[in-house]
Amino acid sequence: MYHLTGVTTCCRSGRDGDGVRVLDEVGFFVEDGGTLVVRGPAGPGMSTLLRILGGLERPSRGSVVLNGTDLAVVTECRLARIRAEAIGTVAGGGGAGAAPSVPAGLSPGLTARQNVAGALVPLRLRPADRRELAGEALAEVGLGDRSEAYPGELDEGARRRVALARALVKRPAVLLADRPTDGLAGDARAGMAELFARLWSERRVSCIVATEDEALVRRAPRLVTLSQGRVTAAPRRRRQPATAAGGPDTGAVEGRDDHGEV
Repeated sequence: MYHLTGVTTCCRSGRDGDGVRVLDEVGFFVEDGGTLVVRGPAGPGMSTLLRILGGLERPSRGSVVLNGTDLAVVTECRLARIRAEAIGTVAGGGGAGAAPSVPAGLSPGLTARQNVAGALVPLRLRPADRRELAGEALAEVGLGDRSEAYPGELDEGARRRVALARALVKRPAVLLADRPTDGLAGDARAGMAELFARLWSERRVSCIVATEDEALVRRAPRLVTLSQGRVTAAPRRRRQPATAAGGPDTGAVEGRDDHGEV
């Protein structure tokens, strides 16, 4: 699980060197296998939050506890091992209308299977085992029949699915997704949103997704908003029993966990 408490990150700005808080006392809890969708625009606050969650950056103050280990104070050697074993990351595109690209972590000179298997190299598995697990991960994201294709032979939606398979293949404790549907359109965008919704319900992985895509926001089991460096609970729609006319009824509720955090 993740438990963030008082996470604050400052950067210097202006001639007087005043500190600007990129993240301001951020705190939330994500249980084992739980999902949290963070809604907010792309910017330094969101990117900093994801880097801190992924163990790539340390906060100025506060704690970032993942399965009992505070990523804010652990040694670099231990942090690198946690990233390799327990954290999977997948990035999206550059927004609507962006040019097609190879997602971060994928090599255009390797097949889909080889790209996915590469994530298992730090775990020192046998090549045959890496190949088998990569094939299973690609099948899980609907690309079992395209495992020997190169990224350049796949459309943008399929390339994004390969990146997701690469993040999932090591069975991480945590999946971090940065705008996974951005840059996709039509069926590809809807299919990726549906795939994430299925992962949330079927996979035992704690998942944190940064997005403004309403298709993902509507499906979010828990939703918070990041604005001006602060995380606040967002109104959620709660399913109610069908009305007498047979139609669903919805109501807005505030999401807040038992720890008093969002």
